[in-house]
Amino acid sequence: MSTNRITQLFKVKYPLIQAGMVWASGWKLASAVSNAGGLGIIGAGSMYPEVLKEHILKYKKATNKPFAVNVPLLYPNAEEIMRIIVEEKVPVVFTSAGNPKTWTKHLQENGIVVVHVVSSVKFALKSQEAGVDAIVAEGFEAGGHNGRDETTTFTLIPMVKEKIEIPLIAAGGIATGRGMLAAMVLGADAVQIGSRFVASEEASSHINFKEMVVEAQEGDTKLTLKELAPVRLLKNKFFQDIETLYAEHASKEDLKQLLGRARAKKGMFEGDLEEGELEIGQISGLINNIKPAAEIVNEIIEEFEMVKNDMSKINLK
Repeated sequence: MSTNRITQLFKVKYPLIQAGMVWASGWKLASAVSNAGGLGIIGAGSMYPEVLKEHILKYKKATNKPFAVNVPLLYPNAEEIMRIIVEEKVPVVFTSAGNPKTWTKHLQENGIVVVHVVSSVKFALKSQEAGVDAIVAEGFEAGGHNGRDETTTFTLIPMVKEKIEIPLIAAGGIATGRGMLAAMVLGADAVQIGSRFVASEEASSHINFKEMVVEAQEGDTKLTLKELAPVRLLKNKFFQDIETLYAEHASKEDLKQLLGRARAKKGMFEGDLEEGELEIGQISGLINNIKPAAEIVNEIIEEFEMVKNDMSKINLK
């Protein structure tokens, strides 16, 4: 695979990034992906600052390859998280859920590459204006917290590509080499993959959750809780409780009360498949096994190259 703007920016072999997912992407997963040639991300969204530092130190013992930390900017401990990131010389930071202007300049002044996650052309342009080095454009298919516009990846990527000049990473509904190639044909310089790596041996998520992801079929996820923060979930008892509240014309406060605290931890990390919040993408319907992260990376890249070579033989005239 030839180098491009993203492989050069991150100093990695492949333009393949493992998403920074809450309760799934600790140092084990990130180091496994980075060692396989991609860019591994430690997800700070489910970590206290001292826990993040521990994961960074363990990552550094596992490999000397480049890595990133994902930081939701609305996270209450964001300032301390950023201090640790600078002190530990994290090479790349992915920011999300907030204003990219807040930390971009400070991080770049400390030699850190900054990438911001968006779900619309409008916020892609705002991120470019804020000076970020690259953008992740995430489609409606993605798991976890999502954009309010419900724009699909297939539509979003070419629209963002048309408007920005900085490198573009596609996310949402990508788990295979074919999906990676499709995203790059649409204009992406790289892909960010989340759900497929949840079903990896190194993911820190609970085995119950991993197995439910593998068993998921088309239609088993849905975007909900738009009044609070849109999130794509696997349908379980907790999801049905949400649906019941909606049927009763519940208020925003009612929804907040049902959600409570630590629902995502209960489901994805502790393995409570009934009462937990189970965040995963639509592409879970295409995920059929749990494998080592390195095997996942290798399979995706091999399929990408195979399909790319096959396509080059097709005469479309």
